[in-house]
Amino acid sequence: MPTYIVTAKENATPEQVESVKQHAKDQGGEIKHEYTLIKGFSVSYPDDAVVSLESHEHVGTVELDKEVTTQ
Repeated sequence: MPTYIVTAKENATPEQVESVKQHAKDQGGEIKHEYTLIKGFSVSYPDDAVVSLESHEHVGTVELDKEVTTQ
């Protein structure tokens, strides 16, 4: 399964962020890392179900996790 970086909306409460994580788990996702500087987490998630995650009311962004390099 691909891994995605999920961020909650800026005004999301801690409870709302937890509801996003629970939604991801309920849809077959596996939380890989929880971030402390942003309201977000990485999750391995079924590629064919990502639309469900993107449409959650407290989700701000969902981006495919990929390697970043500097030049």
